[in-house]
Amino acid sequence: MRAPIIDNLQYVNWSEKVFRQLREGCVDAIHVTIAYHESFREMVLNLEAWNRWFEQYPDLIMRGLTSEDVRKAQKTGRTAVFFGFQNPSPIEDDIGLIEICHQLGVRFMQLTYNNQSLLATGCYEDDDTGLTRFGKQAVAEMNRVGLVVDMSHSGDRSTLEAIEHSTRPIAITHANPDWWHPALRNKSDEVLKALTDAKGMLGFSMYPHHLKDGSDCTLQSFCEMIAEAASRYGADKLGIGSDLCQDQPDSIVTWMRVGRWSKSMDYGEGSASNAGFPPQPNWFVDNRDFGNIRAGLESVGFSDKEVDGIMGANWNSFYATSFGPQA
Repeated sequence: MRAPIIDNLQYVNWSEKVFRQLREGCVDAIHVTIAYHESFREMVLNLEAWNRWFEQYPDLIMRGLTSEDVRKAQKTGRTAVFFGFQNPSPIEDDIGLIEICHQLGVRFMQLTYNNQSLLATGCYEDDDTGLTRFGKQAVAEMNRVGLVVDMSHSGDRSTLEAIEHSTRPIAITHANPDWWHPALRNKSDEVLKALTDAKGMLGFSMYPHHLKDGSDCTLQSFCEMIAEAASRYGADKLGIGSDLCQDQPDSIVTWMRVGRWSKSMDYGEGSASNAGFPPQPNWFVDNRDFGNIRAGLESVGFSDKEVDGIMGANWNSFYATSFGPQA
């Protein structure tokens, strides 16, 4: 059986069309965002929507809970769907909800989404005070049950403290190095070295605001960046977390950036003149384009084994040791 293709972050406007594109692109597993600013109850409503899709399209998608489900999806010609939060809002102020969310199938949770949360500091705050008391206890509970700590939208101090405090490897599911493109959301060499030294995983983002030259970023530039990252951190700790937001209306940006916390638009990774979703680079428009990534990685000198790892095998190995209770 070939190595799996895994995209470890998408926030797509889901439809039969997209599910069929996943199969056309031979994508075996995806990690999908089911909460930005939702309460616990609102998050459950999103789970209900996914249950209906699993029932409607059983030949295309299946629920993913373990690494074995990726192989099951491959064998049956489907895409395994793993759930995650981009904000800890669904656990509210109740540490017991961490285990409940894991029991409901959630496998990743960011400790922040740009702003200060009850757990840690987001990357857009002026002062990063690190993990809070609740944050440290939440990380320990996430470690216990097998809910992966994700620091994609967190500040540097909070991220470094999460790496240090966690007894299991953590993830940055969708970001790029800031030495390639200095977006506020991209990560410093110090953070990425600490992450990968602790056996954590980095997923490379194809969201244009995270790319050098934005929507005009070339496949060559993107893959050369991955090659440099591999030389610094090791190819076995790298994967894809595309942050694909396909078919979403621009109004969704308001929910992502603002939620309920502000009455004015927080442009975040965009600008007032370009507040909607930017166009994807032409080499990665939708899930049918993963072959372009493979070809690009091969062109910059990665071995077949390394390409297989970055395209999904590394994430599946991470799944195998991360999703169950702590030994």
